[in-house]
Amino acid sequence: MTPSETQAIVTLSLLAAFVDGEKHERERAEIKRIAEGLSQADGLNLPTLYQDVLMKRVSLASVAGELKSTESRQLAYEMAVCVCDADGTQSDSERMFLADVRTSLGLDASAAVFSQRAEEIAAVPVAATAATAAAAGTAVATAAANSPDSAELDKSILNAAILNGALELLPETLSTMAIIPLQMKLVYRIGQAYGYQLDSGHIKDFLATVGVGLTSQYLEQAGRKLLGGLLGKVGGGLLRGLGNQAVSSGMSFASTYALGHVAKRYYAGGRTLSTQMLKDAFSGVVKEGQSLQTQYLPAIQEKARTLDAGKVLSLVRGA
Repeated sequence: MTPSETQAIVTLSLLAAFVDGEKHERERAEIKRIAEGLSQADGLNLPTLYQDVLMKRVSLASVAGELKSTESRQLAYEMAVCVCDADGTQSDSERMFLADVRTSLGLDASAAVFSQRAEEIAAVPVAATAATAAAAGTAVATAAANSPDSAELDKSILNAAILNGALELLPETLSTMAIIPLQMKLVYRIGQAYGYQLDSGHIKDFLATVGVGLTSQYLEQAGRKLLGGLLGKVGGGLLRGLGNQAVSSGMSFASTYALGHVAKRYYAGGRTLSTQMLKDAFSGVVKEGQSLQTQYLPAIQEKARTLDAGKVLSLVRGA
């Protein structure tokens, strides 16, 4: 893709991030931080794009005009869909926006199919299905009566971090989108191990409290892959990504590792940690996760080679 096409895709993603007009100020601050960080790393003037979007100085028509190739238009649409679905299923305003995007980019019916697949991932519940709800209730009662196996929890956290690190290396947009629901499921399982039956609203609040924005996290993951030349490069792009860690910041491994261990500390302690204590703990464990990422890179790469991007929905459902 040309630099102007890459810039147009990022601009469309930012338009999608703010289309519902309901982003919390802390999420806006995170998106601004990411725009500034990516621009420093890759030489694009993303802070200006961020301001242009907030001040409504760019339009969908102008962005669409910069996307010349079929591939760039498809990738731009896919990223916009995933941004809209990152914090849950699409709102009415987001659905209308994506319909306008499809029309402006001249995409066919397959684009709507992609949106449906993304919605299915976003709609997967963090809790057990109705068929296993009774078993889940029993598990919570047992956990409340018995101290969970700390070593087993640590192992599950590490495995989840490796899986999400592997998903970050895959070139498909839906693979990147799967990281957030998998993180939410990890927090759910940890809470359950300590006797807490959590819902998605509580888990989203927990992630926001420690400093993990849903939309902003997706933008950062996908943005780094896009600017590194990996996103959308199916086939050879995977192997190139596995051999080039500049494409991937390893952020998903570190953030998942930190979320797991901070959640473990929080629920083991009876949810008594203050907001600032949670933020400080998360920041510290993220650094620990970043230092461990190199150690576990071979395992992350091997996991990436075994993943089938076409079965992302099944992966999220089965986690």
